[in-house]
Amino acid sequence: MAFFAHPSVELMFAGAVFLLALLSVLIVKAFAQRQMRRLADGGRRRWLTHAEQILMATRLPFMAGVALLAAISQLTLSVNQEKWLRYGWVILLVSQLALWGHSIIGIVTEQAFERQRAINPTGATHLGLLGLIGRIALWAVAILVILDNLGFNVRTLMASLGIGGIAIALAVQNILGDVFSSVSIALDKPFVIGDFIIVDTYMGSVEYVGMKTTRLRSLGGEQIIFSNSELLKNRIRNYKRMLERRVLFEFGIAYETRLEDIEAVPAMVQEIISPEHFGVRFDRAHFKGYGDSALLFEVVYYVLDPDYNKYMDIQQAINLSLLRQFRERGIAFAYPVRTLHIVPPANAETDVAASAFAGAGRNRVATDGHAAV
Repeated sequence: MAFFAHPSVELMFAGAVFLLALLSVLIVKAFAQRQMRRLADGGRRRWLTHAEQILMATRLPFMAGVALLAAISQLTLSVNQEKWLRYGWVILLVSQLALWGHSIIGIVTEQAFERQRAINPTGATHLGLLGLIGRIALWAVAILVILDNLGFNVRTLMASLGIGGIAIALAVQNILGDVFSSVSIALDKPFVIGDFIIVDTYMGSVEYVGMKTTRLRSLGGEQIIFSNSELLKNRIRNYKRMLERRVLFEFGIAYETRLEDIEAVPAMVQEIISPEHFGVRFDRAHFKGYGDSALLFEVVYYVLDPDYNKYMDIQQAINLSLLRQFRERGIAFAYPVRTLHIVPPANAETDVAASAFAGAGRNRVATDGHAAV
């Protein structure tokens, strides 16, 4: 056409197409996003919140790229330029599809994680790992599709990457060790999110299990971070999986306690620690032995609930009951006592002779040693 015969006119028309296309896409995105947010806030379409998140994954570079390619397509292009234009469309479309897929995987993983964490923490632990693997696979496929459409031999490229991957694996073996450890945690499940564990001298509730690290929230409130490989090298005590709690405690009574009261103490303790009173299982109570200042008793019972606060409530009630009954019977708890025995002095004549002998000895030592006194 004669209208397009002039390059300046073509460029002006292409610029107009670019601005119109970019403005149109931005307006459509903003309108759709506002409508989705309005409907979602009204409570009528909760699922639109996720649709809005996916829409937000539509990036400005993609929209600008689409507008630019649309503008370039209005120009008179050579065969080679047409080929590069087609390549541009492939890269933009596949990249944006991968971004939408990335957002969808994140939404699905997050929803599944929250749901599983509430009803089944064991199933929630490995969801983050699965989400990451899904994202990696998605982008790998997207890159391969782009390269294949650009004319690369994908099979040869994958073989080359396999050889190079060995060298990369050797260089990042520590990171890969943590990654494989996270896979082991996900499959074997020595602990799950929400469990209270002790690792070496550190303790806390499992808050996050990632590809490289596992994070605990300690009783003091700070976050403790372990690398996964180092974590699995230690012995882990998982208190959340206790079926019941074994409790052993000791107390001592005074040596002056009457024999019949000493003999009655085990039966008294068994009567206090009974299923009727506290819902526990009594095991034993024995006169253990003789301490430095007390007659020692040892008691063992089981709390049928692993909850630590419940155990402390029961132990407190047992201690109060023991104190009350011991005071009623006049049995005293022992406390450290030291008795000082003073040997009476010998008679006065012996003391004088001993003093004279000691004085003579000192004078003799001084003379023999030529000491001046």
